[in-house]
Amino acid sequence: MTDGILVRKEGRAGRITLDRPSALNALSYPMCMAIDAALKAWRDDDDVALLILDAAGDRAFCAGGDIAEMYASGLRGEFDYGRQFWRDEYRMNARMFEFPKPVVSFLHGFTMGGGVGVGCHGSHRIVDESSKIAMPETSIGLVPDVGGSLLLALAPGHLGEYLGLTATRMDAGDAIYAGFADYFVPNTGWEALKAELVATGDPFRVDAAALPAPASGLKDLQPLIDKHFGGNLLIDIGNSLTHLHGADAAEESFAADTLRAINRNSPLAMAVTVELIRRVRNRPEIRNALEQEYRYTSRSMEDGDFLEGIRAAIIDRDKSPKWRHADWKSVSGGDVLKMNLPMGRDRLTFEEEQPK
Repeated sequence: MTDGILVRKEGRAGRITLDRPSALNALSYPMCMAIDAALKAWRDDDDVALLILDAAGDRAFCAGGDIAEMYASGLRGEFDYGRQFWRDEYRMNARMFEFPKPVVSFLHGFTMGGGVGVGCHGSHRIVDESSKIAMPETSIGLVPDVGGSLLLALAPGHLGEYLGLTATRMDAGDAIYAGFADYFVPNTGWEALKAELVATGDPFRVDAAALPAPASGLKDLQPLIDKHFGGNLLIDIGNSLTHLHGADAAEESFAADTLRAINRNSPLAMAVTVELIRRVRNRPEIRNALEQEYRYTSRSMEDGDFLEGIRAAIIDRDKSPKWRHADWKSVSGGDVLKMNLPMGRDRLTFEEEQPK
């Protein structure tokens, strides 16, 4: 048994429970590998009709990856640990996305970053009144990864760019609207629903338990998001938000709030995120998304803002990162290209798997 995770079969279900509530169920490397092993074992197991993913505690399904060791190794100039973590995690994300049986995930509280890669690639993604889902990677010098770039690319209009650049937290209604979740089931009904799934192996029990999705504030903002986030480059988006013509009070407020969010995040990571989402939108496949993400993350400690982002957010907690670029205006096309170059034999591969 791996610390921080419970993997077992119950009735007709394979069950995976993240069990590090004191750490908001942050995903460690051994936890990633335990999930991967379960997916391999249960793929062709006739006793397992579906998967159930949930988490202990009441604050989070999974608030992200456990990056303490990655940070420490990066400070020592040892970048291979982080690259191995990301490689193996991304392979697990692909395996989850391509799993041939129903995957029912219960996404309470915070589901962010690495938690999205576990919980938001299944077939039946359930949220409740506590759910807060986000891709906050640009705030720590990364790009939206773990397959999150695919979810962002498939979101309505240019909502993906908005979510990736601002790290906005989605509630249940927003998550369903954006395509990160499917069903709203009030938390009081979760345990009964899990019991039914275990007993029957019937994913349609989720449909029977679901209520209409709550209203989405992001849906109301969609016209403004599409107006300002349709540019091809980060600087286009920044200029659109800065130079308003004939804007009303609502648009001025939206632009001010959005710029405030963007100005906190890594300019390099945001510029690459815009390019990443467009590349994945042109070929919206999970393996392409993960391979494109890995181009950046594998370089992020040595050539990007990741170590400084973690220092400011997690280690020193001063919330004052010294990014490589002064602002969103100062990232060049060459800077973006350097982080997106093909990696040759060091590229992310999926040798163990055959595509669907």
